[in-house]
Amino acid sequence: MKTGRKKVTLVDKANVLTYAHDLWERVFAEVAAEYGDIETDHYYVDAMAMKMVRSPESFDVVVTPNMFGDILTDLGAEIVGGLGLAASANVNPEETGMFEPVHGSAPDIAGKGIANPLAAILTASLMLEHLGLGDAAKAVERAVERVIAENRVTPDLGGKLSTSQVGDAVVEALEVVV
Repeated sequence: MKTGRKKVTLVDKANVLTYAHDLWERVFAEVAAEYGDIETDHYYVDAMAMKMVRSPESFDVVVTPNMFGDILTDLGAEIVGGLGLAASANVNPEETGMFEPVHGSAPDIAGKGIANPLAAILTASLMLEHLGLGDAAKAVERAVERVIAENRVTPDLGGKLSTSQVGDAVVEALEVVV
């Protein structure tokens, strides 16, 4: 609600994993009842994957167990342009969250200068938002948008820049958008 989100989708496999995922459904319904202004819906994970391909814009916030979340975030990342753009946050409002790009640390390309840093930078934006620094988060997002629009990106996005050159480009763009 703080960020203007209007819809939360529960994704599970309660039709097969009846005991564990029945708990997810019951807790989701309990919490949803406390937020009448938020629209909710529910998909089984296989149907969700198909719906994400057909109309990804119909989703806002997705709640799902880690196993399905791991698969669906990779699918979502590919839909938006690849893992190099996919930021991720595991947020617990009562405790410390974990913020990391969907692709993790990409050890297979570490040190080669070809990793796309934009997912890590966008993850930092999520963390800023979570910490209550919304203006700073939006500035980071605008800087990334500018760099992409100018095609100052790594080869995975069709550019020619190295990891550090893209990072430098975001810093330059950040100085412009602030």
